[in-house]
Amino acid sequence: MNPSGKILIIDDELSLRQTLTRILRQAGFEVTSAESGEQGLAFLQTTEFDLVYLDIRMPGMGGLDVLQAIHESRPALPVVLFTAQPDLSSALEALRRGASDYLLKPLRPEVIIERTRAILAAQSRERRKREIQAQIEALQAELKSLEEGSAANASVERGFPAAERFLKRGDLVLDLHTRRLSIGDRLINLPPTSFDYLVVLARHAPQVVDYQTLVAEAQGYQAEGREAQELAKWHIHHIRQAIEPDARTPTYLFNVRGVGYRLIAD
Repeated sequence: MNPSGKILIIDDELSLRQTLTRILRQAGFEVTSAESGEQGLAFLQTTEFDLVYLDIRMPGMGGLDVLQAIHESRPALPVVLFTAQPDLSSALEALRRGASDYLLKPLRPEVIIERTRAILAAQSRERRKREIQAQIEALQAELKSLEEGSAANASVERGFPAAERFLKRGDLVLDLHTRRLSIGDRLINLPPTSFDYLVVLARHAPQVVDYQTLVAEAQGYQAEGREAQELAKWHIHHIRQAIEPDARTPTYLFNVRGVGYRLIAD
């Protein structure tokens, strides 16, 4: 299907305006014509157009001045210039000033229709691309909101204050909404349960958290002493691998043998 659109013709020649109007309307376009640059600019103030055809040589306000005024108010609106062979240098100057294209007089109907369809089709593609990009951005924002909402709800269920998004201990910063850890300018992704263990340790820091308390607060699970120790050990191993410069000689997470773990970050 051919693209449709609203076209404005600005030309002081009555016969040319009438001929172009008839040709473009027969091709399925909505056309408005203006006999001067001033009248064309007045139409542009009240009506949204998709394309402007503009004569370079007109009495009063010349084509280049009209082009400049259009681009100041509607920079994305395509403008195609009409010019005769002697004015070719003016047409090239118009291109440098932002015109989309120029056509040499005398104008051929098939060229006008082809050029109009091509420009409006390109406009339609760009408009659709912007719509799709806006939809993608809206979906990404919605997805982020849902993820943050889920993280906040999870925080509430585990007893974390929903209003407290960031938990800071020294250079360790835990984001309770996105569930990510940063150390300085490093962003660290921990497994979800290991992240919960680190949150518990950070909340109690620098106090020792015994194995059973650590498991209960991080996982909501009441474990016997030996089982709790093994569960905690596994997640502490993951945390140390992620945050310690050397996991064999920890500087953040310390084991109090037979009791539990404590975080020292301040």
